[in-house]
Amino acid sequence: MGVLSTLTRGLVRGADRMSEFTSKRGPNTFYKSRGARPTGVLTSSRKFIPVRAMIPEFVVPNLEGFNLKPYVSYKAPEGTEQPMTAESLFSQVVAPQIERDIEEGVFNKDNLEKYGLEKTQDGKLFKLYPKYFAR
Repeated sequence: MGVLSTLTRGLVRGADRMSEFTSKRGPNTFYKSRGARPTGVLTSSRKFIPVRAMIPEFVVPNLEGFNLKPYVSYKAPEGTEQPMTAESLFSQVVAPQIERDIEEGVFNKDNLEKYGLEKTQDGKLFKLYPKYFAR
């Protein structure tokens, strides 16, 4: 539908019909809400029946004796650790396992799943191929 046809339709039918459809303007069955899911079912006789499985259950741990506060000041000093990179993670976790297997003589380059590496990158957000690696 074009702009002109929308404008003419608004002029012919009245500007009030083109305004936003809210719960105050709509019928009694229209509930706009703010994206919250209903916790039950509305029957044909307009009676609300709550369903226990639809009610969210929050599991909160017991925090008695917990010394930390939920707020961290902006004046707190920055951490001293370097940010984690893929190369540092590989060198700390996977590389020692591969070196140990090479020394023992049981390393097989076709069985990289043993070290947590995946054969294909299908379904990944960024596909890793040799042309994307830094040279």
